[in-house]
Amino acid sequence: MTIRLLPSELIDQIAAGEVIERPASVIKELVENSLDAGATRIEIDVEQGGSALIRVRDDGSGMPAGELALAVQRHATSKISTLDDLEAIVTLGFRGEALPSIGSVSRMRIVSRPIDADAAAEIFIDGGAVQAVKPAAHPPGTSIEVRDLFFNVPARRKFVRSVATELSHIVGLVERLALARMDVAFRLRHGPRVLLDLPRAADGRGEMARLGALLDDAFVADATALDLQSGPVALRGWVGAPTSARAQPDRQFFFVNGRAVRDRLLANAVRLAYRDVLYHGRHPSYVLYLALDPELVDVNAHPQKLEVRFRDNRQVHGFVSRAVEAALARGRTQPNPSPTAPALPSIEQPRFTAGYVSGRLPLETMPMHVNSGQRAEPRGTWAVADALQRAEDEPLGQAIAQLHGIYILAQNERGLILVDAHAAHERILYEKLKAAEGEHAPSQQLLTPVTIELATHEVDAVLESHAEFGRAGFEIERLSPTSLIVRRVPALLAREDLTELVRQVVRDLLEEGGAHHIEGASHRLLANVACRSAIHANRRLTIPEMNALLRQMEATDRVDQCNHGRPTWTAMSLTELDQLFLRGR
Repeated sequence: MTIRLLPSELIDQIAAGEVIERPASVIKELVENSLDAGATRIEIDVEQGGSALIRVRDDGSGMPAGELALAVQRHATSKISTLDDLEAIVTLGFRGEALPSIGSVSRMRIVSRPIDADAAAEIFIDGGAVQAVKPAAHPPGTSIEVRDLFFNVPARRKFVRSVATELSHIVGLVERLALARMDVAFRLRHGPRVLLDLPRAADGRGEMARLGALLDDAFVADATALDLQSGPVALRGWVGAPTSARAQPDRQFFFVNGRAVRDRLLANAVRLAYRDVLYHGRHPSYVLYLALDPELVDVNAHPQKLEVRFRDNRQVHGFVSRAVEAALARGRTQPNPSPTAPALPSIEQPRFTAGYVSGRLPLETMPMHVNSGQRAEPRGTWAVADALQRAEDEPLGQAIAQLHGIYILAQNERGLILVDAHAAHERILYEKLKAAEGEHAPSQQLLTPVTIELATHEVDAVLESHAEFGRAGFEIERLSPTSLIVRRVPALLAREDLTELVRQVVRDLLEEGGAHHIEGASHRLLANVACRSAIHANRRLTIPEMNALLRQMEATDRVDQCNHGRPTWTAMSLTELDQLFLRGR
């Protein structure tokens, strides 16, 4: 066959196949251009799910008449001019492919007017054929109309789904864009129907309003704010309470330097932070914004710019995971949490006696004096300042009774507290066991070393993380290109199936990257030990014992959930109690 150059129209259509997947892809490219142009308000109108019409209007800087014809040429862009610019991209668009690609598979009209211009100009592109620029009437900003998408590419049009399906993709896209740029007003209409109308969020209250509109009020009420920075990397946003996790990962929004991304590294970092507070099979909700030096991230890794590459994956993964974990560790029991200071409050620890629990490991546990009839001591009258200080130091209040040998009833200044004693004690013991491991986990020499057969690349992965395995308590060496020999293991894992355990750890290491999974293998066992050792149902507690548990909860990280992700306590305010009994105050 003879080699020949492709026609420019065909080249544009091939490029469109990479960039323009469906109507939502068109909207993404056009809205990102509007944001790069400094728009503060963006209006989006669609008809028939975007197949018949897509119109995006903004109040951005606009384009002069002399640049309209150039704007629809391939690789024409105002965003970059040198290789150095490509390595430090701060705009959403930069390739100069969007407009010519869209124009090659639709009938497109662009009308634009710069802020300092007296008049606007327009240009038409019909299936890739560019017409002459003409004068037009338009306020400052830009409007782009895309009609009859894929009219000249029947094979592509067949893959466009139903109106409802395409519209759902469009709504989801605009929601992500609106979360990425809360300082910009968005309105989305489908025909005459307004689907989204979001004013600019000028302050924190506006941001909360937008979160409530795009997610729901329950997320806003339960989410924990975070705002942390480490060197050139900063993370802010909101993480949902583990108890509000969902069956699907449909409320997970991550933005890198203002760009919505789907990144496995970041998703894994967040999942790792939730690992021992989330119920099995559930997915957390979060809205997170990662900011870092543009030179430390490559956004030119995907035709649709949905994926990114970090120069230092380990640093970013560790920072994100620790930041989210610190936010979750604060919990609701700790008074006046600060998003930038996740340190625990200073609370005096109650006395505990050490002893063996059911013949197992010696654990710190509360003295259990069987005296179910004991009542709380009279509390007397406090001075106002003392009452406020006590409410500040003891947000879980004071115990008043035990229900069915399972739940602790307590009251604080705001109302009623209900605690699952077993779940709460399980979390307390688990955190103590983790802390006891220290920087270097106690390990045990095996009488008979264990040989494990693996693939060559799996053996290489273990050796690359040799230091991390050592800190976790493992002594592992290469026996052959496809086998390892294990001579020492963490003491708590000595009786486990080491072959399967190591294989699982290696699989986690290869799939998700990060030595935290080695630590996690040990922590999963600690969680089981804590569960078996915690207070069990029908064990009667005295009032002092219940109060001791409440104080321990207030001083424990991640105490809002047990090791399996179940809630450990809940609250009911006096107002809710009054409403329950139709009582007026």
